[in-house]
Amino acid sequence: MNVRRIDPHAERIRRNRLHPRYQEFMHPAWRWTGPNGVTRIDPHAIGAVGPNGIRRIDRSGAVVEAQPPTSSPIESGPSRRMVVIDDPAGFVMVVPECPEGRLSDHDRDLFGLARQLADGQTLAVTAVTFQGAVAGLEEAGADRWIDLSATVDGDTHDPESRLAALVSVEAAMSPRHWLFADSFPGGGDLGRRLAARLSRSSSHGANARAATRVWQISKGLGLSRAGGRQDIQRELPRILLALPECAEPVSETRHEARPMSIDAAGSKTSDMTAVGVVDLGRVAVDPQQIPLSQAPFILSGGRGVGDWAGFHHAAEVLGASEGASRVAVDDGNMPRARQVGATGTFVFASCYIAVGISGAVQHLQGIAKCQRVVAINRDPGCDMVKRADLALIADGDAVLAAVCERLGKPRAAEPSEAVSEAGSGALSKEERYHDAA
Repeated sequence: MNVRRIDPHAERIRRNRLHPRYQEFMHPAWRWTGPNGVTRIDPHAIGAVGPNGIRRIDRSGAVVEAQPPTSSPIESGPSRRMVVIDDPAGFVMVVPECPEGRLSDHDRDLFGLARQLADGQTLAVTAVTFQGAVAGLEEAGADRWIDLSATVDGDTHDPESRLAALVSVEAAMSPRHWLFADSFPGGGDLGRRLAARLSRSSSHGANARAATRVWQISKGLGLSRAGGRQDIQRELPRILLALPECAEPVSETRHEARPMSIDAAGSKTSDMTAVGVVDLGRVAVDPQQIPLSQAPFILSGGRGVGDWAGFHHAAEVLGASEGASRVAVDDGNMPRARQVGATGTFVFASCYIAVGISGAVQHLQGIAKCQRVVAINRDPGCDMVKRADLALIADGDAVLAAVCERLGKPRAAEPSEAVSEAGSGALSKEERYHDAA
């Protein structure tokens, strides 16, 4: 009896939109969209020869995904349909937050919502960024791109300068709609500031009043917003502050993201209030005091870590929050509050480094939303190496020591290590739980 098996590795890739092979699994080479919008399937690529010599066709693609990619007549062409808008009838502005210089899932949802407004009306979706070049705008659905990094410092919190720059864009282009992420203190604050500024103008009036907590746009170009226990529907305004998962990200088309220049030279001094927000710089924070669910950079250790003193030193040198697998916690090497996984804490780090962690299913569930996963392990066949975006097949203690030495901060040998338990360098109980409080 033939039983269809589910590939857990392929399922994890389908759930992780930032995985480098995500497009390969969601839009494989044997299935593509033709110029007329009809989905095509290559019948020669979806079949397999069974043990009895009879060719079987599995249109689900499970057989193809389980095999290495083969040559196909469609592989020479682009995997997405290219869309170019030369003479748009108007513009839909999207202001992505771009944490750490890259598009987040929430940003991609915003572009998906913008495409719902633009498609069918020949409107150009325009990305407005303050951080300079951002990778992935073409795949996200941006037809145009406006860079305001020359007038506004993207690394500082200066909402007044950003607002003035957006007002300059508004005056120059008069877009149909503005889209922001309804989050604090990013797009939620900036979108409300822009709505308050435009509402003062008699030309905009009540239509400039922002719609917050938007999660859906109906076919009649009305919107629904989450309002406590019930959804509130209203007419479509010019400024929308949308929630995560407000729309499906763009996946079928590719856009040119053509750069545009806007004269916003006077944005820093135009129409400023006397008392403004002054950014005094970043405040130094101990990474170990950041909750694991909010930590952007995590160094996690498992049973493969033998030198825990070197592990703590490496975390301090790298400025990473410490995490651990359940085995490391059960062995007493790390406190229970630092356990990562379904039985511990779900993490959403931009970078997650797993040292000596084999990758139990509960641990992989806990790091499913991490953007980048680096595995350091001596076993090339473990599940963590299969899940990782980058894997180093080596001893984790040696790799961490080499990294610290390369950064110019090697760990000095302590006298107590010479007389530690069985000479293994194990930490005392007080040292193991140094951050449990």
